[in-house]
Parts: sequence; C-alpha cells; structure tokens
Amino acid sequence: MVESREIPTYDYIIIGAGSAGCVLANRLSESGQYSVLVLEAGPPDRSLMIHVPAGVHKVYKNPKLNWGYLTEDEPEAFDRNIETPRGKVVGGSSSINSMVYMRGHPRDYDRWGEDFNLPKWSYAQCLPYFKAGETSDRGASDWRGGSGPLNTTRGKLDSPLFDVFLEAGRQSDQGYSDDLNAYKPEGIARFDSTTRNGRRCSAAVAHLRPALQRSNCTLLTGAMVHKMVIEGNRTSGVEFMHRGERRTVAAEREVILSGGAINSPQTLMLSGIGPADHLRRHGIDVKLDLPGVGRNLQDHPTVIVKYACTRPMTIHRALNPVNQLTAGMQWILTRRGPAASNFWEAGGLVRSGHEMDYPDVEYHFGPAGVNFRDDGSIALDQAFSLHVDQSRPTSVGHIDLRSANPADKPKLHFNYLSTEDDCRRFVRSIRKARELIAQKAFDPYRGEEIRPGPDATTDKDILDYIRGLLETDYHPSCTCRMGNDADAVVDQEMRVHGMEGLRVVDASVMPRITCANLNAPTQMIAARAADFIRGREQLEPFHAKFHFTEEAPAEH
Repeated sequence: MVESREIPTYDYIIIGAGSAGCVLANRLSESGQYSVLVLEAGPPDRSLMIHVPAGVHKVYKNPKLNWGYLTEDEPEAFDRNIETPRGKVVGGSSSINSMVYMRGHPRDYDRWGEDFNLPKWSYAQCLPYFKAGETSDRGASDWRGGSGPLNTTRGKLDSPLFDVFLEAGRQSDQGYSDDLNAYKPEGIARFDSTTRNGRRCSAAVAHLRPALQRSNCTLLTGAMVHKMVIEGNRTSGVEFMHRGERRTVAAEREVILSGGAINSPQTLMLSGIGPADHLRRHGIDVKLDLPGVGRNLQDHPTVIVKYACTRPMTIHRALNPVNQLTAGMQWILTRRGPAASNFWEAGGLVRSGHEMDYPDVEYHFGPAGVNFRDDGSIALDQAFSLHVDQSRPTSVGHIDLRSANPADKPKLHFNYLSTEDDCRRFVRSIRKARELIAQKAFDPYRGEEIRPGPDATTDKDILDYIRGLLETDYHPSCTCRMGNDADAVVDQEMRVHGMEGLRVVDASVMPRITCANLNAPTQMIAARAADFIRGREQLEPFHAKFHFTEEAPAEH
C-alpha cells in the first residue's frame, strides 16, 4: 500500500470479494509489483457451515451471509416475489452456492463471438483459462487442468439412485456423458463440485487466501461501497463506509467493479453511470449516460420434479440426530461421508426439443426430497428430486435503483416466462424430465409423482405449476454486457465504454447467459481480465475436438 498525504492510494481497487474479485486479487498481486485493495461488504468466511459441503442448506439463506434480495412482482409467475440469494461474505456466492462446477456448452462462447461481435471470446480462447484455473481429480487432459488453484472433484456419494439416474440417461434418447466439461458436453452425468479434500473450495479458499499472504494485497471486510469517485472521464477512487466511518481510497491505475450482476450495475448507477433519465429521477448527477447499465438481466429459472421413493435410502435418514452426529464425526476425522457431499451430485444438459442446436435444459438430481421449514431448517423426504432449469431463456429483465441510498436494495425485474418460447420450452422440459424418470432403470424405486403430480397432464396444468413454484437457480447475469453497440456497457476487455480507469469483471459482463452454472465461467472471465489488465498475452487458444450428438432428440 502506498500512502499519500490525503487518502490511501493503491494501484488497483477491487470492489467485491466474490468469485471474480478473488481471482483478480490473486492474479494482480502475484508479481509483487502492484498494490491491490479488495473491498467486501460482508464478513470473513469463518462459518464452519460454509466449509462443510453438506452445510450448504444452512448457509445459502443465512441473512448474515446473504444480501437477501427479493424480486419485484413477477407478472408471469402469479405476481410472486421470488427470493434471490447472493453471497454477502468473503468468497461471495462461491461461499454459499451448491458447489456445482459446470463450464457451460462450447457453443455458448462461440455464439458470444458470432452474435455480439466479440472475436476474443470463442471457446477455443476460453478453454485454456478453464484448464489453467483448475486441478481436477479426473486428471489433466486436453479439456481438464491438473495444477490450477481451484480444486474440482467428481461426485463420490454412494447412492443407488445416482446409478439409476445415469442408467436412465443411457436408456433414453437424452444420453449419457462421462464428463460434461470435456469432450461430450451433453447428456446425463455425474457432476463435479468445487471441493478439496472434502471441504468447499470457494474462490476465497482457492484464490484470495494465497493472495493475502502477500504484503501487497489488502482485504477490508464490512466495507460498504457507496460510490466511485469520478473526475471528468476517469474513475479515480472509491467512497465507502467502514466501521461507521466514511472513507475514500484512490486508485493509481484502475478501479475494478466485481460486485456481481446485481451489485455492479447498482454501484455504477449510484456513481452516476447509467441511463441518464433514471439517474436524474433519483437526484443523481449524471457522469456518463450509459443506457445498458442494469438492462439485459438474465437468469436460469427452475422448478422441481419430485417422486416418492419406494425403497428407503441412507440419505433419507441423514437428518436423524444420531446420523447427523455420525456424519459430522466422520467428516471431522476423515473429510469423507455424507457431510462431504453437496447433495446435487448428478445432473445433465439436454435439449427440450428437436429444433434446439444444443442443450437448453439443465438437470440437478438429488437422492432425496428437500423441504424448508418456516424456521429455516430443512427436512428430507423418502423421495428423489430433479431440478429442471430453463438454461437458455429468451426472457430478459432489468435492474432499477430503488433510491439514491446505497443501503436500499435495488428493484429486480427478471420477467420470467415473458416470452411464448420460454413457456413452451419449459413445459416440454418438464415432460422430458418425466420421460427420464419413466425409464426402466427407475422401476424398482419410482413411487408416486409428488410434483407436479399425476393430475398435471395438460400443457396448461404444467405451465400453471411452473408459474406457481418457479424459483431462481441463483444465476443472475448479463446486466453490464460486453459488446460494441449502444446498449453495451463494456468492451471485450471489460473496460467501461466512455470511462477511463474502470472495468467491470463478473457475470454481469456476459452478453448472454451460458447454459449451466455460472461460478466456473465467472472465474474464467476474471482470469482473462487479469491478463487484459496487466497487458499480458492471452493464453494460446486450444481447439479441442468435442463430440456433439449428430441428431437432436426426437419430439415426444
């Protein structure tokens, strides 16, 4: 840290210690040449339940670790206000998520380049960064990394229901893949999780902790950013509250906004960067009229298909006090057993219909039914569950300020199911899930359908079920998108258009949401950004050969 007479000055100030911010802190401080300050509004990641994988259901709604957002009334979801958890803790959402490691489909990235004129974002250019960031227990290969800071582990929890689920994929036209992040990114598979030796491997564990061992990297927790300091067309610092005191720090080189798809556009707008008319309505001085800020909000909506299980499984009794104690002791002594599992260890990428050129549905399969009680605790049913995500939605929403007060949560309008195409494909996705569970492999285990239930037979019945129980799968994105047109917020190196010394680096810069979980892509984006920021050559592109299904699944 370099001190001036007036305010502390750092080379780089990173706003947000989430998935992107942690990667940036590590990469920008590694040479020892530059001073880095990371500002995080939440607390340190000290809670034991963060680090025990099975503790995910105790942390992701914990108000001490979660921003606790709610959407505004969602018109096509019966005007419900839908919970939208986001991590407010060191590690961000990587400290409270379900730890599923999914890169998305290669076509996601190729289409960024094709559809948004972003030639630097083909999958061949992204794959080397995925590999460089990862140590996979599957071993290093053309598709997998073997020496990166983020550990990924193939699902290991022993349950006949996982085996049955995989076999059902083979029996159906939905297919099977040994590795959805490798040569065959389509079908039913065992997922990878971001775990290391039975513990959560969050972005903070993988990236920030090593960075904080260096004298040139500083972390401030409980630092609530109010706005960025803008002088002319340059961002020169950050104003924030810390321990009841209003403070200012200066950036010699750049301010990097990594608050995520909700906080990043909010911070831009509070700083006077965004749609001019909207800012003026809240009495905010317009520093830069950038209409795309907060627009283009995208997410993966999800609903659960759940069946009773005719055979009791060990996992169904996992919350029995004696079993919890046994599992806890096993985890403490060996880092193995049920407590080392993130529960959603299998899933898939499939197509809802024959016209889709690559998967538009993601499954997450769990070998029990999870129910949340009013007091926040959970119960497990003798059942099995399949989260069905609409992974390539066409509905687009936006984020507005509620006021000019940084403490006021922004207004979230996801506009779920606002297109006929989304409604049609979501209904078909539920039918695809039912088709999968109807395979012969499930015959010894499949009881009555609990959700949506046997009475939901028509398209209208299914759509009403979706509208009534649709939730977020916690993947908000795209609100500060990359591009070169008038609605883009950043260029393909994530520099804010029309503003010097400022970048946005997180899931908000995606021009279109990828078809799977966002933690892995966000860390890849941040690693690439670090090389852009430092003026280093990008890693050599790798043109891997992927296997794609020759024919799309037949219509059912």
